[in-house]
Amino acid sequence: MSRGPRRVLVVGGARSGKSRYAEALLLDEPAVTYVATSFPRPDDVEWQHRVEQHRKRRPAHWRTVETLDVAAAIDESEGGATLVECVTLWLGAVLDDDLADRCDRLVGAVAASKGTLVLVSNEVGEGVVPASESGRRFRDELGALNARLAAVCDEVWKVTVGIPARLK
Repeated sequence: MSRGPRRVLVVGGARSGKSRYAEALLLDEPAVTYVATSFPRPDDVEWQHRVEQHRKRRPAHWRTVETLDVAAAIDESEGGATLVECVTLWLGAVLDDDLADRCDRLVGAVAASKGTLVLVSNEVGEGVVPASESGRRFRDELGALNARLAAVCDEVWKVTVGIPARLK
């Protein structure tokens, strides 16, 4: 049961176990809103498989909301438990759409959240420098957003090879 605001950021690389860890943090909650920031990609069989694996892991009583208006979804949670999966996909989808304002709104919604809120994001700044300008911009914007989110979260966890380590 929720005992007041708890804001948690879970970061990690691809297939690191960050999503499973984030989900486990909410298993004891009586109701969870799962905010999915990715939409079906009918022409991408591998992507559809990944989405299906996430769906199968979710408890049946969790409610799923598919939206890119993550700030509004957090605001509408009204103190309930919320899982945002994931900040990385959200950023990729809104990168060219008034990004500064959208990031400000997201960080503000996280800071004002009254319930248990868990955000999942990728840590992309530890690998190879992207070869393209757009790739470097994405990496830089995600790194900056992750830092802003970490600053307003109560806890920050990094999951590496399935092992969570608390950073904050």
